[in-house]
Amino acid sequence: MIILHSKIICLERYFIIYKPYKMISQFISPYVQRKLGELDFDFPEGTNAVGRLDNDSEGLLILTTDKTLTNRLLHPTRKHKRSYIVQVEKKIDEPTLKRLREGMDILVKGKGAYRTQPCEVNVIEKPKNLPEREHAFRESLPHSWLEFVLTEGKNRQIRKMCGGVWHDCKRLIRTKIENLELGDMQPGEVREIEKEKLFELLLLNDNN
Repeated sequence: MIILHSKIICLERYFIIYKPYKMISQFISPYVQRKLGELDFDFPEGTNAVGRLDNDSEGLLILTTDKTLTNRLLHPTRKHKRSYIVQVEKKIDEPTLKRLREGMDILVKGKGAYRTQPCEVNVIEKPKNLPEREHAFRESLPHSWLEFVLTEGKNRQIRKMCGGVWHDCKRLIRTKIENLELGDMQPGEVREIEKEKLFELLLLNDNN
């Protein structure tokens, strides 16, 4: 941000990406892992991810130089919706879906047992035109495709929930944050987006 002739000019920039499988949501790490800086895009200095997707997960991630956006979007009082497509091992039944929907106990690092909030979980058909992925689960084996809609995001929450009902998570793709959608983006793709459009899709305004 700079001040010019008593006017404040915003220089913050905003990006959405399809974070690939086996890439961490960081530009810097002491570990030998693929990082965001390896994407084929020249991000400006000071760019960081808003929230996280774990190394094994894929999909929609927001990057920005705006240091205020993370707090505005991820503040505990703001229960914004996040949608995920999830492939799990074995066929899932209705009683198990009910357990996932109503909330269940998972372990949260540093806090112990945590009861998840009620959420939406539905069985879906495998989405068309889903990008291929290395080391994919063999679809000849029994499995189910689910859509989760959460309003919270504990570390590896969906994986822990699925594991807790004996359906190991084999693929997890975040497809939507509020009204911001992954759409037809491909793994590793980066798109810059105007602040006004991004905030409109995230249902953010001057009062939240």
